[in-house]
Parts: sequence; C-alpha cells; structure tokens
Amino acid sequence: MAEEKKHWYHRRRSATLIGPIWFIGWLFTVGYAHLVLWQILVGIVVWPYFLGRAVGG
Repeated sequence: MAEEKKHWYHRRRSATLIGPIWFIGWLFTVGYAHLVLWQILVGIVVWPYFLGRAVGG
C-alpha cells in the first residue's frame, strides 16, 4: 500500500512540472528570437506542437 502512494506522488509531481517548464522554454524562445507580438501569438500555438513532436518521437 505504501508503495502505491509513493508511486502516485512521483507521477503527480512530474506532471505539475510540465507547465512551468513549457512556460520557461516559451519565454526563452520569445526572448532569444526577438519575436514581435503576432509572432509571439503564433508561437503560443505552434511551439508546443513542434516540441511535442520532437519529444514524443
């Protein structure tokens, strides 16, 4: 029983880190590429798609 709780905690903790990591990466991309407003808005949609394709295999 204790093993199940510990395993659930680690799964939950890693899932909560995905959002902040995505946001930090997105801010880095915006700053590094010197994007303007319309490119930033497009990046909100396109960047996660390409990141997911690259990470997902």
